[in-house]
Amino acid sequence: MDSALSDQHNGSTEASSPANGTTRPPSTPEGIALAYGSLLLMALLPIFFGALRSVRCARGKSSSDMPETITSRDAARFPIIASCTLLGLYLFFKIFSQEYINLLLSMYFFVLGILALSHTISPFMNKFFPANFPNRQYQLLFTQGSGENKEEIINYEFDTKDLVCLGLSSIVGVWYLLRKHWIANNLFGLAFSLNGVELLHLNNVSTGCILLGGLFIYDIFWVFGTNVMVTVAKSFEAPIKLVFPQDLLEKGLEADNFAMLGLGDIVIPGIFIALLLRFDISLKKNTHTYFYTSFAAYIFGLGLTIFIMHIFKHAQPALLYLVPACIGFPVLVALVKGEVAEMFSYEESNPKDAATGTESKEETTEASASKKLEKKEK
Repeated sequence: MDSALSDQHNGSTEASSPANGTTRPPSTPEGIALAYGSLLLMALLPIFFGALRSVRCARGKSSSDMPETITSRDAARFPIIASCTLLGLYLFFKIFSQEYINLLLSMYFFVLGILALSHTISPFMNKFFPANFPNRQYQLLFTQGSGENKEEIINYEFDTKDLVCLGLSSIVGVWYLLRKHWIANNLFGLAFSLNGVELLHLNNVSTGCILLGGLFIYDIFWVFGTNVMVTVAKSFEAPIKLVFPQDLLEKGLEADNFAMLGLGDIVIPGIFIALLLRFDISLKKNTHTYFYTSFAAYIFGLGLTIFIMHIFKHAQPALLYLVPACIGFPVLVALVKGEVAEMFSYEESNPKDAATGTESKEETTEASASKKLEKKEK
């Protein structure tokens, strides 16, 4: 998982040497400001809209849209799994040809990106369809076994509007696959980020602290302790990072001197901020104090990361600054308002478990009712 904020070409104001031997001119102050300002804005959009959509997702009843709840056990294991994945990718790039690895990864993220982008734009596109649009319903059902032992593996419901969104997303996918253009990369990256914030839910604030704390250490070690993360980020040709050219003003859309931000720096704090929004709603005070506080903390943390990186000319582990800000600011507000106990006692159950529990209760009720009926008949 890429979680470092850095320049694609060894520093924002230093010249780098391309393969053809020509000297790359240093980025202008205006270009640097535009690049980092755009990265900050692109990071905020999926967090804000993903958090809003996570509220509707938590209330949804559709099995295909149910969120995946992260428990404290999952949070504790996540940094270890992420470290193994990162190191594995690093070794793959060292041992095998980078060209073939990126070809396989491009095909994999091509499919995932189309699905993620389609899911992202679907609510917005629905507003543009006319009222008389012939919208037909479809269901993709894949089962295993037969009779009473039949088990659903895939049960996905969609309509004609979803197919239109899928077609539009496929155009972006082909563009990315053929050109690897930075705009197509960012469209997929934004879609991945928004879907992550929307569909990955923390079950409580304590779990969020465990996850952020573990990745805080993970980020520092892999960025400052080794060159693994930065090497993977620069070798990995997949939309796992947002990029923006610092020489856009000079070269236009063909610019190639990029600053980049890993999606991990968006999704990980984003799911914690989304949890605080749902906590705000649970208080039923018609205020979003903790959401806005954590959102402002994220802006402060990412802005500080950009400032430090620009001063020291070295890739920075963004979670080093984001984690203390995103946890510290809301907890400080809770201390002032006397709501620390309420914050840490707030619990979200897994919707899938809740649905299963409801079905089990209904089945138990039906079974007991049938037994009573049988006794009466006897």
